Amino acid sequence: MSTHSIEKEAHEHHNARDLEADPAHLGDVEFGGHEARQKLEKKLLRKLDARMSILIVIYILNYVDRNNASAARLRGFETDLNLKGEEFNTLLSILYVGYILMQIPSNMFLNYIGKPSIYLPCCVLVWGLISTLTGITTNFVGALLTRFFLGFVEAAFFPGALFLLSKWYKRSELGLRTAVLFCGSLISNAFGSLIASGILNGMEGKLGHAAWRWLFFIEGGLTMLAAVAGLFILPDFPATSHSWLSPEEIRLAEKRLEEDVGIADNEEGETGGHLHGLYLAVTDWKVWWLAVALTSLVVSLSFNAFFPTLSATMGYNATVTLLLCAPPWAFATMVCFAMTRHSDYAGERFWHITAPLVVGIVGFVIAISTMNLAARYISLFLMAQSYAGFIIFLAWVSNTIVRPPSKRAVALALINAFSQLGNVAGSYVWPKTWGPSYAHSYAICISTNGLFIIMCFIFKLHLQNLNRELEKREQDEQRPRGFRYLI
Repeated sequence: MSTHSIEKEAHEHHNARDLEADPAHLGDVEFGGHEARQKLEKKLLRKLDARMSILIVIYILNYVDRNNASAARLRGFETDLNLKGEEFNTLLSILYVGYILMQIPSNMFLNYIGKPSIYLPCCVLVWGLISTLTGITTNFVGALLTRFFLGFVEAAFFPGALFLLSKWYKRSELGLRTAVLFCGSLISNAFGSLIASGILNGMEGKLGHAAWRWLFFIEGGLTMLAAVAGLFILPDFPATSHSWLSPEEIRLAEKRLEEDVGIADNEEGETGGHLHGLYLAVTDWKVWWLAVALTSLVVSLSFNAFFPTLSATMGYNATVTLLLCAPPWAFATMVCFAMTRHSDYAGERFWHITAPLVVGIVGFVIAISTMNLAARYISLFLMAQSYAGFIIFLAWVSNTIVRPPSKRAVALALINAFSQLGNVAGSYVWPKTWGPSYAHSYAICISTNGLFIIMCFIFKLHLQNLNRELEKREQDEQRPRGFRYLI
């Protein structure tokens, strides 16, 4: 017998002994044993994470394009467009009307075609073009139309990205990946302000255009470049990803999710297909409970759209004001990574959601209580890190509304779309007449933040009851431990 044959036989004997010792590894046989599966799984996740990284870049540009009106406001946007009264606030809120209308149809269509590598980048390309066109508007109506259609097209990206992540990653992996994705928005708040500062400070009068117009031209152009890159990088769903994965890797990707929740992700488990997924989502009270809770939280986070305005209350010029916006969001990004990673590791959601929100409330209280510059600046750091709770909540939604995929696609879109009502309301929470202290605005944020925490606690109690029922059923039927809701 050759040395190679002896080594092969010994390896097979070692794998057989491992499987006999641990029946849980019986499903690893098709991958060459437990050790071989672990190596293949690490390779799969590396390849997957590398491709998913384009979502971060796109999400950075998503928030840059969404929030550049707030930066443009500091350098003549309102004056040049002859905006009066609440018209600027209306420009901010109208984006979310289109955003709300399109999310559910978009995610249903994405689940139907199974080709996010084509659909999502095409939507990004269109919104980049619309953002660029905002730079040529000359009046309120023109700006209103571009902002409406910007939200209409942007609606495809975030719920679509969440759904795409949920099609590849296990529940224990989803919190960190959701954080990595959403940190794109936090990074955009930090570096978007720096980019805006450079453009607004250096492009005034170039080729006869105001600096705020160049802001839309340049940032919209960057978005379109990222969209083209996304066409070649973004993955499809496991069942439709044949060009960059081997058949064995595709099978492992599907099996991982099947083991995680006890049913294959491509099994609908119901008749009626994708429209039935819509029915399942809208008739599940948990979906509406989570939607109302998230809406309340979004109102409390509405300070995000007015961050340059809040920073300006410290009395510095436009350039310094935008530069001061960056450090709080850099800090928030680090907190989000730490909290979501620990939440995944601990397998716990509620307390990891609540902790940063309580710290955020402390920031609101400090902002109300004093006009001291140092204290108010520290309060911006405490407010910004509240987004850690928001991110972990999104992972909690994906963990709770797990199957079938058609229901999950609609549920993620419905919850996110409904919550945008909070952004519409939040656009009017910060009127200039309440500044510079914005005490009334902060009081609203504290109230809505508190309501969200209470609703999450009640939901946690409900999931605990469901887990007890699952455990009792397993004991009665003498079945091994299976799926549990993360709480």
